[in-house]
Amino acid sequence: MGTHEARNKQVVERYWDAHFRRNWEKMATFFTEDSHYTDVGLDAQGATGPAEIISRLKLGIEPLENYWHFPKHLVAEGDVVVTEHTETWVFHTGEVIDHPFTSVMEVHDGMITRWHDYSHLPNLTDNAPAWWHEHIAQGFR
Repeated sequence: MGTHEARNKQVVERYWDAHFRRNWEKMATFFTEDSHYTDVGLDAQGATGPAEIISRLKLGIEPLENYWHFPKHLVAEGDVVVTEHTETWVFHTGEVIDHPFTSVMEVHDGMITRWHDYSHLPNLTDNAPAWWHEHIAQGFR
């Protein structure tokens, strides 16, 4: 792996550190103004730019009682960094969901410009509590 890929991996690793601490302000600093985030298969429009991306993320994960990260593989090639990982979502009402993801990010000049998550979304939606569904139905915009 060249230095370019190593730098990109470091950007993504620093992002995940801020993300799983739910440090919203720090998280926003990783995205360009035209960066795009989406859960593939859920919403093609997704979120664009730091403010929208953080609003979308907050909608789903801010209400969690606990939120843990279990990274498996982090692979970089050129501007693309792929993370295979599992998130554990813990709700204050007792539900616990282990949710595996593959996250694909593009990094340019030290900034994330594209982030597309691939997962089995019914794993979350079928196991999350009703109050959380009502909460996310409000949307992030």
